[in-house]
Amino acid sequence: MNKFKVILSGGGTGGHIFPALSIAQGLKVKHPNTVFLFVGALGKMEMEKVPNAGYSIIGLPITGFQRKLLDKRNFVFPFRLIYSLIKSFFIVLKFKPDVVVGTGGYASGPLLYIASILGIPSLIQEQNSYPG
Repeated sequence: MNKFKVILSGGGTGGHIFPALSIAQGLKVKHPNTVFLFVGALGKMEMEKVPNAGYSIIGLPITGFQRKLLDKRNFVFPFRLIYSLIKSFFIVLKFKPDVVVGTGGYASGPLLYIASILGIPSLIQEQNSYPG
């Protein structure tokens, strides 16, 4: 039987990481042959929590846009975004997922965008019933 391949992307906060881990655990119970790859943001808590749960993770250099327009971090944001899109492209090509699931966080955007362009089914999971 072929293995079902899933990329899960989410992070920055526990509200994004733990739903992604729960999805992986649930799928693993129902479909033990599923192979998972997590994609998160470098330097964020997912880079520790996901490996501790027994899964592989790849980090993207993506960050958020700062609210202060002249914040010096905003000048490197476009370069981080472009690099994250390119890296996401190669991650998806190499892993060849059957589906990509985003649970929120900066890393979900580039990855889901690339997956959708490549025609890979892409899902967004949102656990909050009310915004904020």
